[in-house]
Amino acid sequence: MTQQQTEGGDVRLTGISKTYGSFKAVKPLDLTVPQGSFFALLGASGCGKTTTLRMIAGLEEATTGTISLGGRDITDLPPYKRPVNTVFQSYALFPHLDITENVAFGLRRRGIKSVKKQVDDMLELVQLGDFAKRKPHQLSGGQQQRVAVARALINHPQVLLLDEPLGALDLKLRRQMQLELKRIQTEVGITFIHVTHDQEEAMTMADTVAVMNGGRVEQLGAPADLYENPKTTFVANFLGTSNLIEGEIVSAGTDIVVAAGGGKLRLPTERCSAPTANGGKLLLGVRPEKISLAHADDADAIADGRNRVTGRIVDSSFIGVSTQYVVESPAGKALQVYEQNVERRAGLRAGAEVVLHWNPAHTFGLDAAQDIDAGVETVEDAA
Repeated sequence: MTQQQTEGGDVRLTGISKTYGSFKAVKPLDLTVPQGSFFALLGASGCGKTTTLRMIAGLEEATTGTISLGGRDITDLPPYKRPVNTVFQSYALFPHLDITENVAFGLRRRGIKSVKKQVDDMLELVQLGDFAKRKPHQLSGGQQQRVAVARALINHPQVLLLDEPLGALDLKLRRQMQLELKRIQTEVGITFIHVTHDQEEAMTMADTVAVMNGGRVEQLGAPADLYENPKTTFVANFLGTSNLIEGEIVSAGTDIVVAAGGGKLRLPTERCSAPTANGGKLLLGVRPEKISLAHADDADAIADGRNRVTGRIVDSSFIGVSTQYVVESPAGKALQVYEQNVERRAGLRAGAEVVLHWNPAHTFGLDAAQDIDAGVETVEDAA
């Protein structure tokens, strides 16, 4: 990494907010995006992520706060004077120009005559060297997206902003493009700030994810840390799936012991973001893939020290790599269990009496004063 890369190319938002009349689209927030990182703003529609991106681009004027890039205040600079470029979901390619001229557009507009080597290098980077003379309509959606990225990168921005760039692609192509964008970012080494509502996309690509909700950052961190250690019910439910079990604290030491569903469950104290006073309410969380299922008749074979909950399977779905079970239990009406299909398990079907068991170390604790269903996506949300 060069001296220039290691010194102060961070994007810093300080007290930045955006208000439309009485509606607070983005509440005052502080955010630092380290230079050279792949940073994702993740959240549902209306959470403020795109507005935040547009303020960095200069396409929206901030109501309060400052934006700096590499220590330089760019809050009042017009978009064309900011060292950033934006790639939109719509690609916005010029249909009458071939791919070479689409990519060269920014250079030509700045009066640069000799563009061939730069364009060729950029098309090689996005693996489209053989498509230089084609028009946009002769390319697939994924190829057009890579042209849009090449056109933005050829201007050597300090920051590339990506606004739902893969939203128009089908699932398989989207997954390929996630890996492709990550490869490109790693090769060019510049800061990417990516807005998406797709949790898998953010976790696949980004070094750091800011989960946004209601105009503010709910939690910020590496994807694995957010997934394993959510601090709020919104993050626990929005980033993947969580089983949240209501309970009452019986004792707190190295572990917290919680009375729930007619039994006692344990979790490590360091994995609890809630108050731990005896008698207090707690939401105990565990991810579906951390849980194992045993037939009720085989409960004696479960190792000592594991958390266990009895229940009855009410539904199961075979989805290839795993089978997903829904279990009704005194601890919760619809506990989810994901079991990898390593071998077929006879008898695990609707109506079967089972014991759910898991390592207490895989359990986290959240404040019970929160909405237990915050961040759960409904059919209406997905529409």
